[in-house]
Amino acid sequence: MTLADRWLLPDGVKEVLPPEAERIESVRRQLLDLYRGWGYDLVMTPLIEYLESLLTGTGHDLELLTFKVTDQLTGRMMGVRADITPQVARIDAHCLHNTGVVRLCYASPVLHTRPAYLQASRNPLQLGAELYGHDGAASDVEVIQLMLETLRTTGVRQMVTLDLNQVDIYRQLARYAGLDAQQAEVLTEILQRKSLTELRSYVAAQVVDKQAAEWLLALARLNGDVTVLQQAEALFADAPAGVRTALANLRDIVEAVQQYSAEVDIYIDLSELRGYNYHTGIIFTAYVPGYGQPVAKGGRYDDIGRVFGRARPATGFSADLMVLVALSDQVEVELPKGIYAPANPDALLSERVAELRVSGERVVAGLPGMSDDPRELRCDRQLQWDGEQWQVVSLAN
Repeated sequence: MTLADRWLLPDGVKEVLPPEAERIESVRRQLLDLYRGWGYDLVMTPLIEYLESLLTGTGHDLELLTFKVTDQLTGRMMGVRADITPQVARIDAHCLHNTGVVRLCYASPVLHTRPAYLQASRNPLQLGAELYGHDGAASDVEVIQLMLETLRTTGVRQMVTLDLNQVDIYRQLARYAGLDAQQAEVLTEILQRKSLTELRSYVAAQVVDKQAAEWLLALARLNGDVTVLQQAEALFADAPAGVRTALANLRDIVEAVQQYSAEVDIYIDLSELRGYNYHTGIIFTAYVPGYGQPVAKGGRYDDIGRVFGRARPATGFSADLMVLVALSDQVEVELPKGIYAPANPDALLSERVAELRVSGERVVAGLPGMSDDPRELRCDRQLQWDGEQWQVVSLAN
């Protein structure tokens, strides 16, 4: 093994150095304070746990992202968490016994077997908030508002585009068209790719009802600003009640978000089916100019708690804090300066150092035999004996 091999990190695995680490930690604290102010309680989930629990109800995509290891104590397979949301859902369903609304938040690292997209980190710092126990549009709106407030607090000042869809529109249409689970999955992938030629061919081959086929084909072109809602309402006026209910839910959410955040650019895309097998209602994604990937995303996932013994309505969002900080226009955090205390066994010096630290000062103690340069230790002052006591003096003097 060469010297370079000893410090070389795996592709996509990143370390954070000062002062960037200080900046990220500062923003993390601000966001957790923000969530606390909205009534969200902090939880800390295990980094590793049994695979059956970790992946239950999450679908195939998360399994591919999960590192798997063998537990040396039991021989059972374990996984390193790749997403915290399922763990938080388990906490609500299995560990807490509240019958009313539960609001939980988190900010912890996760690990991915491969990057989610080109140049993405494989060890992101995932933060998010989840709301359980309410199945109306109001809870979805609250979570979206909190996500937008997260971007503001972080310092992401660019115009935010909020991409919205309600996956139940597609789910109800697929059911009306008589598609089974496998057929619906294939059609979902085609819609995601927006391959119109392939879409027409597949619908013609699989859907007998002409009206159902027309509705499914229309999803691919129903994207754009909020006027898309009017087009969809006209097109689906005679659609099954479930379609119209889902569309009304989407409109309620759009109008509420517009009132809260007039500066947000809302984009409707009824063929955006990210997490179709996971989400059960509204899905939302935030984008900013110059960054080709979502900066935050979320949606409703009511069914996830069922596998843990208690099905509860659920909605939430998540983001990579390190991405948000990288996109922030906030001024770089300046690392705090300190006071240098010379190496000295004097009891009075020890007392003075303790007093300063209790008061919030950063005090760096010298070590015997070292000729420190206090400035290299990020100190702009030092403790100096004036014949009677230890005084703090500026190094500039």
